[in-house]
Amino acid sequence: MRMRPTLSWNPPEDLPPATVDLTPVADALGAGGVLVLSGAGISTESGIPDYRGEGGSLSRHTPMTYQEFTSSERARRRYWARSHLGWRTFGRARPNAGHRAVAAFGRHGLLSGVITQNVDGLHQGAGSEDAVELHGSLDRVVCLTCGTFGPRRELARRLEEANPGFSPVAAGINPDGDADLDDEQVGDFHVVPCTVCGGVLKPDVVFFGEAVPPQRVEHCRALVRGATSLLVLGSSLTVMSGLRFVRQAATAGTPVLIVNQDPTRGDQHAVTRISLPLGPALTTVAERLGVPVGSGTQSAL
Repeated sequence: MRMRPTLSWNPPEDLPPATVDLTPVADALGAGGVLVLSGAGISTESGIPDYRGEGGSLSRHTPMTYQEFTSSERARRRYWARSHLGWRTFGRARPNAGHRAVAAFGRHGLLSGVITQNVDGLHQGAGSEDAVELHGSLDRVVCLTCGTFGPRRELARRLEEANPGFSPVAAGINPDGDADLDDEQVGDFHVVPCTVCGGVLKPDVVFFGEAVPPQRVEHCRALVRGATSLLVLGSSLTVMSGLRFVRQAATAGTPVLIVNQDPTRGDQHAVTRISLPLGPALTTVAERLGVPVGSGTQSAL
């Protein structure tokens, strides 16, 4: 189950300090077979905030849980009003240098796979077409009654038609695509039903309190088993859905390398943690390895 992140976790005091030496990452990638596990921190340079880093959204934002969404019509109205507004920001976001570097490493055969905890589609927009979306993607919606999937852009069009003139100013946008709106701003926002059966629509993402599909988890575990090393990029590893793969790798003796500006819940399992901004760090590694990063800017949403 994907648990809602909290602010209560504190890193152990006896861990070695982070470094700025990128040599271990360059060496691991140069050897090939690296599995990337990315989190919200890789998308901050695209204008999408993370939960826990500097300026993170968790202190002001409580993510919607699956239980709230499915049990309350009012909660769904609040969610879709906020998500509809946030979608506009996500739709404008473009892959940054970090996403492009990961895609370049993949094209040059240095990666065994990519697992992302993000729902923003930016890895795919950069060219990592086979990235496993652990928590799903905001570019799809699913009916909880009949199971029909549909494109988010079509739902956005229908919501625009049902809510003409809806354009409140949000206090901020969050990594789950949810905009910060108060109840007055949400007002009487109209939610539209499934066009097939009239049922409740939900974004095809794993909400907090909802389980990641077992087959997806097993696929990720198989990727971990086949990797020569695990490279964590921009994740605090606060939730178990990502941390379990770090623990799996460490238990199997597979080296874990973490690039994240803040301490993470997985630092005790890592052979190194590098505290640098991801875009410049990965670009530097690519230059050392002679891997051209390119400048693709296409969004996947």
